[in-house]
Amino acid sequence: MLNTTMNTQTYLSDFLTIFRRKNAAQHVFIQAVEEVVRTLAPVLDKKPQYIKERILERMVEPERMIAFRVPWKDDNGEIHVNRGFRVQFNSALGPYKGGIRFHESVTADSLKFLAFEQTFKNSLTTLPLGGGKGGSDFDTRGKSADEVMRFCHSFINELYHHIGYHTDIPAGDLGCGAREIGYMFGQYKKLTNDFTGAFTGKKPNWGGSLLRPEATGYGVAYFAQNMLATRKDELKGKTCVISGTGNVGIYTMEKLTQLGANVVGFMDYDGSVYDKEGINAEKLAYLKDLVFVRRGSLKEYVQKYPHAHFRPGQKTWDIACDCAFPTACENELDGAAANTLLKNGCRLVCEGANMPSTPEAVQAFQQAGILYSPGKASNAGGVAVSGLEMTQNSMRVYWSREEVDAYLQRIMASIHTSCLQYAAEFARPGDYVAGANIAGFLKVADAMIDQGLV
Repeated sequence: MLNTTMNTQTYLSDFLTIFRRKNAAQHVFIQAVEEVVRTLAPVLDKKPQYIKERILERMVEPERMIAFRVPWKDDNGEIHVNRGFRVQFNSALGPYKGGIRFHESVTADSLKFLAFEQTFKNSLTTLPLGGGKGGSDFDTRGKSADEVMRFCHSFINELYHHIGYHTDIPAGDLGCGAREIGYMFGQYKKLTNDFTGAFTGKKPNWGGSLLRPEATGYGVAYFAQNMLATRKDELKGKTCVISGTGNVGIYTMEKLTQLGANVVGFMDYDGSVYDKEGINAEKLAYLKDLVFVRRGSLKEYVQKYPHAHFRPGQKTWDIACDCAFPTACENELDGAAANTLLKNGCRLVCEGANMPSTPEAVQAFQQAGILYSPGKASNAGGVAVSGLEMTQNSMRVYWSREEVDAYLQRIMASIHTSCLQYAAEFARPGDYVAGANIAGFLKVADAMIDQGLV
């Protein structure tokens, strides 16, 4: 048992020792918690009641974890069984909110990390939302639409017991887009006889918000714009590289291009493309069709645009750039890649994925003094517009793209301001990591104290 009367540094060291032992095999979850805890010493020095109330001990334990089997049949009549999960991490600020991820890498460990990050991200948006995450080790790639539908229906046959508009509102995530949300919502509606906003990321013609697919990527670009403005700079004319060509990557690319930046590198599972001429509206339209409709590979991009180069198995981090946007998955950008980016002149790294930079990469960026933003701050645009979708569903109204975009820009500017404000207040000026962690932590911690020992 921890002695809560010891000095803060000793308390945090002992806390992490116990935490690591209790979660020994859950490496990405440990990494996410350590990243937050290491920035909280000045907060606990100033407000020791958080130690007395055991807020950290309570905050790193999910309120509820649900695990279940998901049996389904493929088009040949063969039976498959996948694992399904929902981690309801923290409801101090509101109902659980977070995406559903369908990918072979999904484990209880990865979802605990994502739900923990989501708790802080949702807190930063200032919307009344708690943190959660769910998913399955099912991979939609290579599956027919009927196979995906059968899987989604089976997944919801269990999950529907645990979700609802006032309880837990899932959204899409990696491998789970509007198609999958539609299949899950349809089965949820049939089982509950209730058409509510129990999911976000729906198609606009039946309750979804305009700009929801674009929201995370657009928000990343808006956040980067705010970061550069602190140094009297702008995105116009900047050379950029991106990882990932899912929703986040494609729409980060789109908004960067609209703001005058030049995206010359991007990648998918098979490798990366270097297009020295940069992306334009025509190429973006082609990429959207390739990725979202045909679900093809970037290998095809260079067939359409032969001046570009496809680099099998390579990432984009060796391409010279001013700004880098990791938008794919956790720990995709390591220390060596970070040093390569810095060597080639990169001045800004704005994360669109959840924890895509390893601790060594983060350290390299911060020591170099470049602008660096953690995903929990800069990729919060998606959940922000999910919150706006919930509001529209409650009011039975639809807002225009312009209205939603104006809200999104205000929310991203507010998150940016909060990060800098709390970083400065706790003697870490300009440190977006510390600022995001402290701002997110304080709101959740105070709500937990207000609600008592639950």
